[in-house]
Amino acid sequence: MTHKKAEIDQTLIRDLANILNETDLTEIEVEQDDLRIRVSRSGTPQYVQAAAPAPAAQPAAAASSAPSSSDAPESPSVNPKDIVSSPMVGTAYLAPSPGARAFVEVGQQVKEGQTVMIIEAMKTMNQIPAPKSGTVGAILIEDGQPVEFGEPLITIS
Repeated sequence: MTHKKAEIDQTLIRDLANILNETDLTEIEVEQDDLRIRVSRSGTPQYVQAAAPAPAAQPAAAASSAPSSSDAPESPSVNPKDIVSSPMVGTAYLAPSPGARAFVEVGQQVKEGQTVMIIEAMKTMNQIPAPKSGTVGAILIEDGQPVEFGEPLITIS
């Protein structure tokens, strides 16, 4: 067996960074053969074994769109510490059952540990607790939406 060092495609990394900026994701990861690339906004690298395959990116669309270098998010007043991110890949639900009242609403006061939504992963319903007490500023996903690891879900300030 021969071991060859995989070359890092800097164009792919730039395309992934552009996708982050266009979609407001906090990180994105792709894997091809034995090469895995993760681009993250967090500032500190996190190396986690992926439990699910990464979705196929659309590099053609990312490469051809908006050559501007503006990195400004849509809501610059949001403190990154206020964002509650998804701890897993799955389907997010804002209520305990279809037709039921949502766990939380914008403007509602929540207490640390209070369930703010559930994420279904591998047919298991996982309660997502509020990491701190505060006021729900925004709900960044829709009921029944698929979410990725690290994707912003809600803000609590």
